[in-house]
Amino acid sequence: MKLLYRMLITAILVVILSNVLKGVHVSGFLTAVIVAFVLSLLNTFIKPLILLFTLPITIFTLGLFLLVINAIIILLCSAIVGGFLVDGFLPALMFSIFLSLSQSIMFAVLGKN
Repeated sequence: MKLLYRMLITAILVVILSNVLKGVHVSGFLTAVIVAFVLSLLNTFIKPLILLFTLPITIFTLGLFLLVINAIIILLCSAIVGGFLVDGFLPALMFSIFLSLSQSIMFAVLGKN
């Protein structure tokens, strides 16, 4: 139940951020739910592999390369999910930053950490 709750919050945030940020387009709420699901799968299975291969760069940049990895995950999700379009790397970077911050705030406020 907690996973479903978190995915619905993420889907709502994806819709809100797509309306606020230029360069991010979501065709509807069902697409946002699919985006939330695919992002959770990518963050669970693909992101650890990317982190493993880029560990020296991540250490050298003191963790700032994780922002680049998050943007790559967003672009990969955009390539997988039809109806979710990110125009380039910079909008993906901004979307990943704002999504992470807003998720942290929402989960803290709603007490579902």
